[in-house]
Amino acid sequence: MKTTIDLPDATLRRAEAMAAARGMTLKQFLTGALEERLRRCTVQTRNGAVEPPWMAGFGALSDLADENRQVLQLIEEEFERLSPEELHQNLP
Repeated sequence: MKTTIDLPDATLRRAEAMAAARGMTLKQFLTGALEERLRRCTVQTRNGAVEPPWMAGFGALSDLADENRQVLQLIEEEFERLSPEELHQNLP
């Protein structure tokens, strides 16, 4: 597909020089550079969905939410079994 983009002259000259130094056409060089940038800007999850890379840090443990709820439920159930005396027995 053809498209027109407006690049700063200095950027275009650097891209042309780098492409030539690698024995590539400008089209090959720019396509490769754009594809690499796109790869770095997306992360594919286990279910095939694509997410931004920051989600890996903030959402990486989101699958533990169900497990956390189960643990909290077990803790609550355990505390409900204790009498008030038992609860205060181990406090300083």
